[in-house]
Amino acid sequence: MVELYRSRGKIVKKDITILIADRNPHVRKFLQREMTAAGYRVQLADTAREVIKRAFHHEPLDLVILDPDLPDADESHMLHHLLNRVPALPVVVHTYASEYGDGSKDMEELFFVEKKGSSVERLKQVVYDILVEPSCRW
Repeated sequence: MVELYRSRGKIVKKDITILIADRNPHVRKFLQREMTAAGYRVQLADTAREVIKRAFHHEPLDLVILDPDLPDADESHMLHHLLNRVPALPVVVHTYASEYGDGSKDMEELFFVEKKGSSVERLKQVVYDILVEPSCRW
């Protein structure tokens, strides 16, 4: 049975683990604080190699928040691996570019949140919709 608790008036599954990957340590820590305060467990990564390693070799993850502009990143290679992971792992691309990607089929499986102003609130809502209320998907 999935254990749920109430966070800011919303029901959240206990022990949801999110991997946050961003080259900027300040952004990583900020998102870690925000997502932890929202009730999620958070792991951090600062390189593409670490993202792949954590996605395939560490404790189970429920979602990845990813700025694909990571050191050592071949974006298409990294995204291809993440999107073909079994079991499936939702990926939220959190980047400055409002239009990202090449229009490939893989891009259709990603969720996008543009970094700007108060994007953290939008990011938290997207994560909630994906993990807690999957029927809210676009």
